[in-house]
This record gives sequence, C-alpha cells and structure tokens, in this order.
Amino acid sequence: MTENHSKCLPDVDVWKKAPLLKGSTRFEPLPDVKNIMITGGAGFIASWVARHLTLTYPQAYNIVSFDKLDYCSSMNNTRALNDKRNFTFYQGDLTHPSEVLDCLERYNIDTIFHFAAQSHVDLSFGNSYGFTHTNIYGTHVLLESAKKVGIKRFIHVSTDEVYGEVNEDDDDLVESSILAPTNPYSASKAAAEMLIGSYQKSFNLPAIIVRSNNVYGPHQYPEKVIPKFICLLNRDRPMILHGDGSPTRRYLYAGDAVDAFDTILHKGQIGHVYNVGSFDEISNFDLCGKMLDAMGIAAPGDKGGWVKYSNDRPFNDRRYAVDATKLRKLGWQPQTAFHDGLQATVDWYRRFGETWWGDISHVLTPFPMVNDDKVVLPDNETSVSTRAHM
Repeated sequence: MTENHSKCLPDVDVWKKAPLLKGSTRFEPLPDVKNIMITGGAGFIASWVARHLTLTYPQAYNIVSFDKLDYCSSMNNTRALNDKRNFTFYQGDLTHPSEVLDCLERYNIDTIFHFAAQSHVDLSFGNSYGFTHTNIYGTHVLLESAKKVGIKRFIHVSTDEVYGEVNEDDDDLVESSILAPTNPYSASKAAAEMLIGSYQKSFNLPAIIVRSNNVYGPHQYPEKVIPKFICLLNRDRPMILHGDGSPTRRYLYAGDAVDAFDTILHKGQIGHVYNVGSFDEISNFDLCGKMLDAMGIAAPGDKGGWVKYSNDRPFNDRRYAVDATKLRKLGWQPQTAFHDGLQATVDWYRRFGETWWGDISHVLTPFPMVNDDKVVLPDNETSVSTRAHM
C-alpha cells in the first residue's frame, strides 16, 4: 500500500532531524510470535511501540503498521523505519473488513496490538457516532478477522477512563473493579472491552486488555492537553483550562508506556487485564505552572495572563486512579520523572511542533469540532474567560 501524500509536509524531511525515540526494555523473543500488526501505527503511542519493536527485535519480529492516516496521525512518526527490513506500512481502515482481513492474511499476522481508536474526549461530546463507529464497530471487525485467521495474541489497548471517576479518599482501582464510564469516549472503549470478552468466551480468542492512564511525550497530536499547551505558549498565547482547572490526572511518559506494552507482550498472561499507571497526579491548574517552568516563562503565582478559562466539559471526571501492582510484579516500573519527561517533551515540540503535522491552528482551541471527518475551528469562541485564578 502507498502513503497518503496529503500527509506530507512542506518540510518533508523534518523527521530526519528528530531523535529516534523508543523504549528501553528488551526481552527474550517469543518463539510463537513472528508477525505483529499494530493498528493505529502512525498515531502517538502506537508509533512509539512500532519503533521500539522494530528496532529492538530486528531478527525476531516483523512489524506491520496498519493505519487509515486520520487527522491525528502522521507518516512522520514512522518514516525512520521505512528502510528497515522488518517494518511495513499498510494504509487501511479498521472499519473496512476486506482491508483488515487482507492485511492479516497477506502478512501472516499472529499477534495484534490494537491501538487504533478515536480518543479525544472533547470531540466525543459532539461526534459520538464517530467514536461508536471506530471504537466499537472497528474493534468488532478486527475481532471477527482475528477469529478467521486464528490469531495467537490479541492485545487490546483500553483506558483507565472505563472505570469512571475515583474519589480522592477511594483506593486506587484494581483490574477487577466495576466499569462505570461517564463520557461517550470511555463508554465506547468499555463497549469494545465487552466485545473482546465475548470473543474470549465464545471463540477462545487469546486476548489481553491493557488500561493505561494519560500518556504524554513527543509525537502526540496537539489536541491533547500537554502538547496543546506547549504549542499555545510557543505562539505566545495563553493556556485555556476547562472549568476551574481543579480536576487531576496521572501522567506517564511515552517511553515508560512502551516498556509496559513490551513487558505485557512478553510476560503478560492470556485472558488477563493489566493496569498501567503512574503516581504523578497533577491538577490541570498546577500543570499550567509546570508548563511555564519548563518553557522558562516567568509568571506570578496566579500565572498572570498565561492562564485563561473556558466553560467546562458537559461532564468532567475529577480524577482517575488505577493500581498497577499487577504489572509491576512482572518487573515493569516507570523510569521517567514527570519533570524530566515534560522537559524532553517541551524541547521536542519547540523544535518540531509547528512542522510535524502541518497546520495545527484548528486544534489549539478549547472545544474543537468535527466536520466531514476533519477537525475544524468552532464558528465562534465566546466561552473563553480572561478571569484570573482566585
């Protein structure tokens, strides 16, 4: 399959100037794994995994990146792998059964990492049908195709948001906790998990489910909070918070997330669920202060004019909290302190944030919209307030 040249940038060689980023783990290759399909392979976390597996196991694993090249993906994320013998890119749509089955059969796929998904919560409030189509129907297509070819490992990448909101005085949630999603995105991911569970029981599908907290780092499309704030500050524009900025999130650096997926591939047990979580829990307002520090921008305690506020989401979970003890018992441990990961991320976006994906202006808004499968600016943005944080 050929590249979608609409994704090429004016500076088509920008990827050559970027560091080749991957994880740090390496395990004894599995004898029953040879050909690995990574759905959404030109996206953020999936491209990290594609780079890591391609470069770390060149003699053991063949990697096939399957991606439709949606708005948030970029061929730049894996161009450095194009000359590697064990890497192939296949442009295909997860919701097209013929393309999925063709990829699985053509490359004799035995293992699937299923990352492909619509994942931006803000977009799910106004484009929920798209999330249902991709995240649920797309997963169903992949499951049916995996059943037909007799896949040996199906690793499904979910989210900690399927558990719903966790109160501050509650314990961190373990893998057996009840799923209680609160927004269309997390509901679609929980529904996908239900489908996977049904294929495990009905057809003995050898599946593993992974639920991770927020991942950040280079290569993340600037619709998500950390790269969005970096790109806004890089343009001398203020960061815009939903509501009062008090909700908290836990953040995990992409390199540590890749190590988690590598660990689960090599040590995880079929039929199990694994939480991937860090302890770096930060409120959205405090994140703004850390962003200013990492950017070297001096600001008073209330962040001066660098923080503005918009209306909140229709519903915004106060916090998520997962217990990753089960994965840690397999030997995984986050290696990157938030300060160090954030600084590395800031440095990368300062160099490449404005050229990696082309024009990103339309996503640097509090509530972007979707029109004909493209993210666009709202007709007007009257919800942004300049009030200072009190």
